Amino acid sequence: MKILFMGTPDFSVPTLETLIKSNHEVIGVVTQPDKPKGRGKLMQYTPVKEVALANDIKVYQPKKVREEPFMEEIALMDIDLAVVVAFGQILPEAFLKIPKFGCINIHASLLPKYRGAGPIQWAIINGEKISGVTTMYMDVGLDTGDMLLKEEVVIEEKETGGSLHDKLSTIGGPLIIRTIALLESETLTRKEQDKEASSYAPMLNKQLGNIKWSKAAIEIERLIRGLNPWPSAFTYFNGKLLKIWSAEVVEINNKKYAIGSVCEVRASGIVIKCGEDGLLLTSVQLQGKRRMATGDFLRGNKIEVGQLLNL
Repeated sequence: MKILFMGTPDFSVPTLETLIKSNHEVIGVVTQPDKPKGRGKLMQYTPVKEVALANDIKVYQPKKVREEPFMEEIALMDIDLAVVVAFGQILPEAFLKIPKFGCINIHASLLPKYRGAGPIQWAIINGEKISGVTTMYMDVGLDTGDMLLKEEVVIEEKETGGSLHDKLSTIGGPLIIRTIALLESETLTRKEQDKEASSYAPMLNKQLGNIKWSKAAIEIERLIRGLNPWPSAFTYFNGKLLKIWSAEVVEINNKKYAIGSVCEVRASGIVIKCGEDGLLLTSVQLQGKRRMATGDFLRGNKIEVGQLLNL
């Protein structure tokens, strides 16, 4: 098949590479416009663009897909199928009708659960035991199209948003190859999503990581893992932002300390009293410093039992 690939971040790259190595032809790549990054604000290519250029594939970077010049150029191409992976724009109905066999999206959740921009992280934050990838036909809604194939993965006890991201990113390529094979053999089955079973995974933002110590320790621990590496969970220590990179739920017997306070200092870390149970902080990063084990952090910072965080 002649495939138009649409994607932007690292998550999209393994699928693009799989398609390039397959017996299908990637005739073009559509990705988001380059953006300035870093202190020098130098323009940086998207990860997908870098792979496309390295393989001599033409790259398109419209600010909006619905722009007439882009739509007119795409309409003239002989496209069998568009494969979309974390592209970053809503595709208009007129675009969805251009490829001969439509547009298939690779979504990082087991639809209809976790439609939206943050399915990987929210699955961890909400305590799911399994996640996965779904291929689906695209329609004008947000991740509402008919489902095609799924593949599940187990969410491990210490899974982070970053580790689950990497697992799921490698599944998309083989799954779309299987999906296309069934499409070509006219044996691909479409299944409508159950609206009643759907849920939404909103886009992440930095404020989401501000820890509310009144919550149960297990909820906070999942938040820490889900938001690792971005945007990261945090609190405040002596007026400075303190990122929390890893923690463990522990039982605490002492009831006299306030929620959000240090109720124990150990060689391996500090225990914070939560709304339910306590949280042993094992890896932290103080504003302006590097990430380190909390035991190392304690050697350079004095923390006393009873001291409140988030101040």
